[in-house]
Amino acid sequence: MLDPKGGMELWDGQAMFARFEADDYTAMADLLDEAVELMDERTRRLRGVTRQHEPTPTDPLILVVVDEMANLTAYLQDSGLRKRIGKALSLLLSKGRAVGVHVVGALQDPRKDVLPFRDLFPTRIALRLTEAAQVDMVLGDGARDRGALCDRIPRELPGVGYVLLDGEREPVRVRAAYVTDDDIRAMAREFPSPHRVVIPDGMPLIPRPREASE
Repeated sequence: MLDPKGGMELWDGQAMFARFEADDYTAMADLLDEAVELMDERTRRLRGVTRQHEPTPTDPLILVVVDEMANLTAYLQDSGLRKRIGKALSLLLSKGRAVGVHVVGALQDPRKDVLPFRDLFPTRIALRLTEAAQVDMVLGDGARDRGALCDRIPRELPGVGYVLLDGEREPVRVRAAYVTDDDIRAMAREFPSPHRVVIPDGMPLIPRPREASE
């Protein structure tokens, strides 16, 4: 989990993540580079064996979650880090799905100059938006004409949105359930990440697949 907004909103659930970065942008870039390295290693290992990774307890699916993507792709002042992060995210989004390395990204500003590789996200979810033009920015050209009226969702209906799945033309209206802070803390206590560790300097940021004997 990368939360460049500082971690306040996600801290209660941080035990569920193998890694939780909220302050150090260099550590966030390192984590993404480590995910790319793992993706490439897994690709080489599965070449000639299978075309689709099957998660197992010793070789699990890796999910990289970024809350407020724009802080890393547009607003980060260090241009070197910004380019490094953008490259890693682009590689993960373009190559990672088949080998079980996925990315979930959230942002409030859907413009192309804020998220230049937004077309690499195959599944898109749009909640309430302020302008009609933003609907097509998030869900793709013509999505609003096909019924995704995100700009007409009233404030009184938080959690309502539209989903457009990869390969589908018609958006689907959905509503997410409300999860309280107490619910999140309970989930974190009940389902902590089995891979959560304190990473010393020089150690990998994402757990390597374990041997079956471990």
